[in-house]
Amino acid sequence: MAITAADIKIRLSVTSGSAGNTSTSSGPASLGKYVSTTDVPTGTNQFFNQVTGTENAGSVTKYRCFFVYNAHATLTLMNAVVWLQGGDPAGGTAVTLAVDSTPASAVGSASAQALTAASETAPGAPVTGLAYSAPSTSDAGLSLGNIGPGQVRAVWMKQAAQNSTAVTEAVTLAVTGSTLA
Repeated sequence: MAITAADIKIRLSVTSGSAGNTSTSSGPASLGKYVSTTDVPTGTNQFFNQVTGTENAGSVTKYRCFFVYNAHATLTLMNAVVWLQGGDPAGGTAVTLAVDSTPASAVGSASAQALTAASETAPGAPVTGLAYSAPSTSDAGLSLGNIGPGQVRAVWMKQAAQNSTAVTEAVTLAVTGSTLA
């Protein structure tokens, strides 16, 4: 049976615990290391809290890590890509994505599955040095390579306040790829 949309999960990350897929998380705590058991919620501000006036005026930049999880039991998601469906959401910040430098790994791996940010606003050079962009189509999407059955691949999201209008954003991520079946 082919991989379906229900087999591809977008999960938050968590820096605590000793293996992936063992702890829950929230948007503000999604700073890398392991995949959490928490699917990214839908709606507004699912990755980042509402930008405050002070953050907006200060053009504050925040980072989050999430995982693409192939929950299919037997098939590899080949040539997987991730993008911002509908583009960068309107609302006074610039939202961009970057693929983590850590290769795909088993969902329950005890080895770190992603880089770990020191904080949401000062994550450190390994995270800030990734190549961020705002792909808005699958053709322009960021390549995740192949994600085997039961594997995850980490992606970082950056939100840069632009000192402009009020910010209430709903980021819609899309992932696609191909399978053998």
